[in-house]
Amino acid sequence: MTDHVARLYATALAIVVFFLSWAGVAAHPWGHETEAKADPRIAQLDRRAEKLRQRQARVQRRLDRRFAAYRVALARRQKEIAALQASPAPVAAPSVSAPSVSVATTPAAPVTQTRSS
Repeated sequence: MTDHVARLYATALAIVVFFLSWAGVAAHPWGHETEAKADPRIAQLDRRAEKLRQRQARVQRRLDRRFAAYRVALARRQKEIAALQASPAPVAAPSVSAPSVSVATTPAAPVTQTRSS
């Protein structure tokens, strides 16, 4: 094959055939019958996902109710605290003096004794 034009056409044809076969493989023309049958594992995963979504909705509703009750209790407690802070401080009764602290001394003997032979 010494003709450069024939070599160029053969190369172009090989590239076109390569890309057409690549497109045919990428299209998966043989995979339609496998997609028609549902995989039982996928169906099981879908059921589990639906159950989890329902559980998540129940838990979120319960959490919302608890948080609403918490906000009501918090507002009530903050009002109580504000009322206590606004009232004058009660006069404290004179306190009894605390007992004095005494310090005990230890004898002058050493704490540890060692004997040598």
